[in-house]
Amino acid sequence: MTAAPAATSGPPRGRAAAVRRSSGALRPARPGAAVVDGAAAVAFLAAMAAERLGAATELRVGPVPALALSLLLAGALAVRRRAPLAAYLAGTAALSAEALFVLPSPVSPYANLVGLYSLGLYATRGRALLGPVVVLPGMAAYFAGLAHTYPALPAGVLFVWLLAWAVGFATARRQEEREAARLLLRRRVVGDERARIARELHDLVGHTLNVMLVQAGAARRVLTRDPEQTRELLTGLEHTGREALDELDRVLGLLRRQAPLPDVGAGPGPGAVPVPAPVDAPAPAPGPGPRPGLADLPRLTGRAGQAGLRVTVRLDPAARDLPRTLDRSAYRIVQEALTNTVKHGRTGADPVDVTVTIAVRTPARVLDLLVLDHGCGAPGGYTPGRGLLGIAERVAMFGGSLEHGGGDGGGFRLRVTLPLG
Repeated sequence: MTAAPAATSGPPRGRAAAVRRSSGALRPARPGAAVVDGAAAVAFLAAMAAERLGAATELRVGPVPALALSLLLAGALAVRRRAPLAAYLAGTAALSAEALFVLPSPVSPYANLVGLYSLGLYATRGRALLGPVVVLPGMAAYFAGLAHTYPALPAGVLFVWLLAWAVGFATARRQEEREAARLLLRRRVVGDERARIARELHDLVGHTLNVMLVQAGAARRVLTRDPEQTRELLTGLEHTGREALDELDRVLGLLRRQAPLPDVGAGPGPGAVPVPAPVDAPAPAPGPGPRPGLADLPRLTGRAGQAGLRVTVRLDPAARDLPRTLDRSAYRIVQEALTNTVKHGRTGADPVDVTVTIAVRTPARVLDLLVLDHGCGAPGGYTPGRGLLGIAERVAMFGGSLEHGGGDGGGFRLRVTLPLG
């Protein structure tokens, strides 16, 4: 049949079934749809009743059974969205009984045609495929009730009926594909947002907590023999902890003030209720915000110094005027590199050299970040942890390059190149 190719244009069966369960045939009909279907049913009932009463003298039975079959055909249209297969079966049965036992009607077949189109459009894939099977006996019964029929007439009508079913079926499959793409896009958006939040919290809190652990360990070791140094270490520990809480509060406050993720591709409806952001959200606390940049490197190296790590920073003045997103990511990369140095406690790692430069690489400029410590270096065959993986994700977002491993003179070397466009 000419309608067969349309049936193969949809998504795989498993995904299609999941999509149809969340939308399509099993989605509640729009409030106005019931009114449209009811109006169509009333209009067809009026036309069929007028035709039946006009041909009352030619009916093989009384007008009451004829009107009852017309009512059944019209009633099937009223429920064509909620129960498309049952509605079409009922309409086909009524049309066959009318043609065989009453009198073939010139109006009733069009009501059945609408039901067949609705079966292809609103039913699940498996039920919709029953449409071409059911249409054959129904059409045979209808034309059996006609006294004179040319062979070309049933074939032409059958083609039109199958074409209507194919249009409905193909439209439903396209809707499934769009719904599957929308759901996939939403999952990606949510996944990317979760990964972004995880990176921010890891970079923000991980560095500070590692500094605090080093300070606490140092205080424990000198507690009995040097109370004054212990007091200084504990004071620094308290100060670092307060900074961490302030920064964490800023990040969480920013997330709470952000609007919820949109329902990608979905219009207004019962499942898409907008949640407004609170109007009384507190303003950020004074001090560096949750989106620091390379200009905040002195503050970052000050924290590392509290953990006993000497850091030397060489910052190209041209690197102070970068796009906001790139500036923040570069800061986070340096922060994570210093966190790894503190966390893994490489012997003799300090001093740590941090170099940030703007270089010209044909055909465009790039931002070079080089972090080099002077410890014992990474063991052979080491596996990157969450920190290096987070750096790799940030670099990939800008289409840059990342190198890490042992330095030329020992220690650990991390180099990042980010294009500036």
